[in-house]
Amino acid sequence: MKAFIIDRTKKVKKDKTSEVLKHLKVNGSITAREAYELYGSQKVSSIIFNLRRRGYNIETVNCVGKDRYGHTCQYAQYKLIEEQA
Repeated sequence: MKAFIIDRTKKVKKDKTSEVLKHLKVNGSITAREAYELYGSQKVSSIIFNLRRRGYNIETVNCVGKDRYGHTCQYAQYKLIEEQA
């Protein structure tokens, strides 16, 4: 039987909530498509809900665009509203 050695010096992968929050702080906004393509998150609305519960002021902007077939579709863009000191 082989013994497994755990290497704790490797960088720990961040969770998706942390990645989405970092993206919001750096870029100001995120869409569900960006969250999926960049971080593999299929539940960005849930992440936004949890961030709001933690006190982050995030605005939802309803957008209209075209899908890959040229049909009109609606999607949400989430914007982090920075508090001014």
